[in-house]
Amino acid sequence: MPVFSYKASDASGNVVTGALEAAEEKDAAVKLQAMDYIPIRIQADSGRSRGVSLNRSIDISALFQRVTTKDVMMFTLDLHALLHAGLPVDKALSLLINVAEKAKFKTVIAGILKNVQSGNSLSEALAKYPKIFPTLYINMVKAGETGGVLPAVLERLGSFLENSQDLKDYITSAMVYPLFLVFVGGISIVVMLAFVVPRFAIIFEDMGQAMPASTQMLLGISHGIRNYWWLILLVIGGIVYIVKRYVRTPDGRLRTDRAKVAAPVVGNLVKSVEAARFTRTLGTLMNSGVPILQALRLVQEIITNHMIANELEKVYHRVKEGDNLSGPLAQADVFPPLAVQMISVGEETGKLDQMLLRVAENYEKTVRNMIKRFVNLLEPVMILAMGLMVGFIVISMLMAVFSMNEVPF
Repeated sequence: MPVFSYKASDASGNVVTGALEAAEEKDAAVKLQAMDYIPIRIQADSGRSRGVSLNRSIDISALFQRVTTKDVMMFTLDLHALLHAGLPVDKALSLLINVAEKAKFKTVIAGILKNVQSGNSLSEALAKYPKIFPTLYINMVKAGETGGVLPAVLERLGSFLENSQDLKDYITSAMVYPLFLVFVGGISIVVMLAFVVPRFAIIFEDMGQAMPASTQMLLGISHGIRNYWWLILLVIGGIVYIVKRYVRTPDGRLRTDRAKVAAPVVGNLVKSVEAARFTRTLGTLMNSGVPILQALRLVQEIITNHMIANELEKVYHRVKEGDNLSGPLAQADVFPPLAVQMISVGEETGKLDQMLLRVAENYEKTVRNMIKRFVNLLEPVMILAMGLMVGFIVISMLMAVFSMNEVPF
């Protein structure tokens, strides 16, 4: 039978930890409630769990004090679990101070608790920390408080953060190996050019014989790396600095984002990622009771592509004038046509929020598949490129050796 580790609160408000055997996570929660404990987190010792707790896999970011999206996600679902169990907000927050792993986040939660105890609502208290809790988060909490469904909204918000973080983590992890391959391959080629090739250069110079053009080119590159490496690094650093400065300007960012959307392969991936983010956020907001106009305004804040965000501004004004959502989206041509068609079906059936969440699930899967195919294609291309570079070095050396011995190549 699986073993589940847990954190829970006893009748005195103390946080207790331990482990117990149960068939499923919900059975573990029932056992804890039978022991007069209020479950805060329940996690299978091997694998990932959901339910009253968070997916709480070991995260290296816990070693640092910066409050991350994962910390906010854990806080959200833990708070939902406590409020769902019937605890008042102030009591739940006081328990979460002990549960938080980072000292900085403990201080933040303590500040939120102090504001709540002073008479502020939870959303007002969260608004005191805009760098940790974005406007979208605060507005969803405010909608939950207004509608009297705060635990349900926190559950949706926690699920939203979890799905968003999962997609981000998948993209990051998928790119780890290709980047590692570039790094190791690049270091290997630099070492060959800076330390191996010069040893052959000494031999070639002593022979005093004309060398093939490819060998002369290789020796020139090697000489440049050995003697002007500082200038090369300075030029590369200058180019990176100039490009970053340009991209940070409104015009530069807009041109860059427009180029991403127009790119042959990357464009479809960017559109799918933004479609997943747009529909997931808008669906979650509307499902939590946020009006569509307010939700559209909030969604613009989480769209990373400025070109798409500008088009959504036009969509917002069209919807404000009385249009439906799918029509302006289709004219904007910033999301895949299938996503727009599914949104249109949601409007016709009166279940737009549910359809938006379904579209988000579909496109999150699509993004994963696209990234998987892209990485599978990228790896052999990178290996081939590295192989060609190493092959050029080896062949250039061999051609010089053979020319000295007057052996036809």
